[in-house]
Amino acid sequence: MTDLTKIMQQAQEMQAKMQEAQDKIEQTEAEGIAGAGLVSVTLKGKGELISVKIDPSLLADEAEIIEDLVKAAHREARKNLDHAMETAMKEATSGLGGLMPGFKMPF
Repeated sequence: MTDLTKIMQQAQEMQAKMQEAQDKIEQTEAEGIAGAGLVSVTLKGKGELISVKIDPSLLADEAEIIEDLVKAAHREARKNLDHAMETAMKEATSGLGGLMPGFKMPF
């Protein structure tokens, strides 16, 4: 019965750490920059776009150039956000590998 109690305690600990990681992820911001800093995009949490900045010098260019730079900045921000989320989840689940033999956390 002690093993079951230990497993239940570990499961509760894991649940608390996962919630903590989710909260951290929702507050995480990631920035993507393109065109040598002429365009930047900031994403929050689960991909919510919170800012787009375009250097005024670009506004005289064709819209297609600006659109491409915004897309490139968004891709970089998304990549940075994904990396931050992966890191937060690994931190939250470190030390829980012994929960159940063979159990792997979905990342």
